[in-house]
Amino acid sequence: MKIAIVTDAWHPQTNGVVQTLSTTIQHLNRFGHRVLVIEPSRFRTIACPTYPEIRLACLPYRQVHRMLREFDPQAVHIATEGTLGSAARRWCRHQDVPFTTSYHTQFPEYLRARAPIPLAFSYAHLRRFHGAAQRTMVATPSMQRQLEARGFVNLARWTRGVDTELFRPREKDFLSLPRPIAMYVGRVAVEKNIEAFLRMPFSGSKVVVGDGPARAALSAKYPSASFVGYQRGEALASHMAAADVFVFPSLTDTFGLVMLEAMACGVPVAAFPVTGPVDVVRPGVTGSLHLDLAQAAREAIELEAEACREYALQHTWEKAARQFVGNLVEV
Repeated sequence: MKIAIVTDAWHPQTNGVVQTLSTTIQHLNRFGHRVLVIEPSRFRTIACPTYPEIRLACLPYRQVHRMLREFDPQAVHIATEGTLGSAARRWCRHQDVPFTTSYHTQFPEYLRARAPIPLAFSYAHLRRFHGAAQRTMVATPSMQRQLEARGFVNLARWTRGVDTELFRPREKDFLSLPRPIAMYVGRVAVEKNIEAFLRMPFSGSKVVVGDGPARAALSAKYPSASFVGYQRGEALASHMAAADVFVFPSLTDTFGLVMLEAMACGVPVAAFPVTGPVDVVRPGVTGSLHLDLAQAAREAIELEAEACREYALQHTWEKAARQFVGNLVEV
C-alpha cells in the first residue's frame, strides 16, 4: 500500500510523537508498504512561538498538493494539526479523499499552561479539525473517553510499543550519585509539570534528562538536582536503567512512551493518576499512582524490576504498527 503520512513534528525534534511516527514508518517499510513522509524539512519554515524546536511550514498548500498528487497515495494519515496537517486536510477535502488523523498531544492544556486561552475554544478547533477524518487514532482508553466527552467522534485505538533491546536492565553504577536516584526524562517545559518532581521530598538524588525552555530557570531554582541535557540511544538507555525510580509528573500527556522505556529497563514508575499513566502503569506491579507524587515514588521504589521488564515485553512496536495499518482508510 502507498501510504502518505503528514506531520509537523519530525527529526531533529526529540519527543514521543516523532519517536512513534519514525518507528511506525520503519515497520511499515518492513511490512512492504511504500511510505511518503511530508515533514517540515521539505519546506521553508519558521519557529513555533514558545516552542522553537518545532518548525512550522510557511504557506505549504501548493507544495503539499503537488507532493500528494504525484505520490497518488492509497491511504493518507495526518498526524498533527499544524500548518502541514492543515494543508493536507484541505487537499483531502477538496479532492474528496478520505483520511485518518491521530491525537498525540493535549494542545488545549499545553496552550492553557502558557496563555489564558479557554479550553473550550481550543477543543472546538481540534474537534472541527479531526471531525472530518474517517478515524482519529488515540493511544489509550482514557484518552478516548476524554475526547468522546468533548464531542469527538470516530475514535480508534492505536497503542504504543517499546524497543526492549535498547531499553533493558543495565548496571546501576553508570551514575555515581547518592542513592536512591529518582529520574525524569523528557522536555523541560512548563506543560510537563517538572516542578512537581523537583520540589517533592526525596532522600536521594534527582536527575533530569532532557532540555527545553525551562531548563535554565529550573536548574537555577533547584541546584541540588542534576540536569544532564538530551541523551539518545545507548546513553539514554544507560541513564534510565541507572535510576531507582522513574518519576512522570506530567498532567497533560496522552501516553508517555518514556514510562514504558523505564519499565523495560526494570525501573518502576511514579506518576499522578491521570490520562496516560492510568493506562500505562499497573499499580503495585510496575509503579504507583498517587496524588502525592512523593508518596508514589516511595511506593514505586519498593517494586520488583522483573515485573516491570515483563510488562514492557508485552508492548511491541510491530503490534502497534499493525494496529495503525488496520485503522487506515483506503482511497
